[in-house]
Amino acid sequence: MNTKNRKVAVIDLGYSPYNEALTIQEKLFNQIISVKRKNRANGKHELTNNYLLWVEHAAVYTLGKSGKSEHLLLDQQRLEEKGIEFFTSNRGGDITFHGPGQIVGYPIFDLDNFFTDIHKYLRFLEQAVINTLSEYDIKASISKGETGVWLDAETPFARKICALGVRASRWVTMHGFALNVTTDLSYFDHIIPCGIKGKGVTSMAKELGKKIPMKEVQDKLKHHLALLFNARFKDATL
Repeated sequence: MNTKNRKVAVIDLGYSPYNEALTIQEKLFNQIISVKRKNRANGKHELTNNYLLWVEHAAVYTLGKSGKSEHLLLDQQRLEEKGIEFFTSNRGGDITFHGPGQIVGYPIFDLDNFFTDIHKYLRFLEQAVINTLSEYDIKASISKGETGVWLDAETPFARKICALGVRASRWVTMHGFALNVTTDLSYFDHIIPCGIKGKGVTSMAKELGKKIPMKEVQDKLKHHLALLFNARFKDATL
């Protein structure tokens, strides 16, 4: 009997406020956990689903559960003046920005379908981004002791191009990664990104000196995620 489902439904939410996308994430996340609980209680082997949500958020700062509020450098009045939302989040990590020109990927995977190793899961997300960037001749890597994807890591010129922050329960994941494609980087001036002082933030457009189509980058990310997770990704709708 096949007890693992390596299919991933890819759902593009388009341009969406953070709280709306979070509600969808939580619904799918809870549905998977509910199936796993029933399986355990009844001794059944109903297959669980896996999803990858694409979204481009309206401007928002989110603070992870290990973050510090002082890493947000604007008060509520200034946030409202600039039209930026702020949310605390149950993901890992500190503060980050999401907004137009940024590809946000939320994998909602049952890792029992792949491997039960959160460290490996994070490294695979990072590697998919690194492999995607390499197709544009952008040499990226991880940075020792820090999540995310960096350029010129371990040098005085280190700058982050992709942030990561996830949550997992019963080996089911949510939240994910945010890759700066054509992002307005001035938004990062109002936070201490990921709580890391003295390091910059960059985007694909800044590094290449030109804009890259978001859909093109999404497709490459999907390809590399499918290879790493040995999964079949198929476009779907809610």
